[in-house]
Amino acid sequence: MNNPFKRIGLFIRKDDPVVETAVIQVNKFLQTRGLQIFSNEPMRFLPDLEVISIAEFPASCDLTVAIGGDGTMLSAARALAGFDIPVVGINVGRLGFLADVTLKNLEKQLSRILDGQYRHDNRFLLQAHLNKAEQPISIAMNDVVVHSHQGLHMIEFETHINGRFLNSQRADGLVIATPTGSTAYAMSAGGPILDVDLDALVLASVCPHTLSNRPLVVAASSIIDITLSEKNSTSALVTCDGRPGHLLGPGDTIRIQRHPNRIDLLHLEDHDHYSILRAKLEWGRKLTC
Repeated sequence: MNNPFKRIGLFIRKDDPVVETAVIQVNKFLQTRGLQIFSNEPMRFLPDLEVISIAEFPASCDLTVAIGGDGTMLSAARALAGFDIPVVGINVGRLGFLADVTLKNLEKQLSRILDGQYRHDNRFLLQAHLNKAEQPISIAMNDVVVHSHQGLHMIEFETHINGRFLNSQRADGLVIATPTGSTAYAMSAGGPILDVDLDALVLASVCPHTLSNRPLVVAASSIIDITLSEKNSTSALVTCDGRPGHLLGPGDTIRIQRHPNRIDLLHLEDHDHYSILRAKLEWGRKLTC
């Protein structure tokens, strides 16, 4: 069967000892297929594997294989945003929402994808701009969160959508999530689970100081501005996909909007997102008396 992928880029997160065995297993299997293999990080346990930068992946690789889990998939998506290269995830450990090829069934599942038996899953990303700066401070696949910088202190902020005032509130923070991220922090904050094919965003407040607050779903094309009130006596952080945040002071505005590029995930042809939801959220468990 025709193999559309001849050059494979392995994407791993630096200093992650958990993936060592998995990387060795994946590399060994890919070698049996006679493929050219690169890595984004040097690995002491595979010293002969050629290392290239992420910027070189588009010119050097036909496919990125992210090894680790959903966190690694998020890192790969941010790093490859704007590059026309598909990503497939090898899940190491617990069942993931994004990385669905397992080590147990690696050869069977990855062979099917390498042989062209896959389907595309295009996900959009978010970008965050501080005080309307031209360049984003960060990119997110799951969510952008504005939250208190100091433990138990609430922050006061105003939210505008497409230039129109939405509300002013005091809360621990606000989560702006993509459909991909709707099963992460936004869900914990009481937000709805969005179908991954929806072109929408969810805004979910974290511990709002009001009983009338409800999550809001808006079009993915919306431009969302969050401005910290001048009355704040504490600073805040803006965090993208849970990574180290950027400090915000009173009066600062963070603008969140859809990134111009998407990320192309590859799944097995029989991939079923609802099946993963049932397994992860235990929807399939039968009720017992």
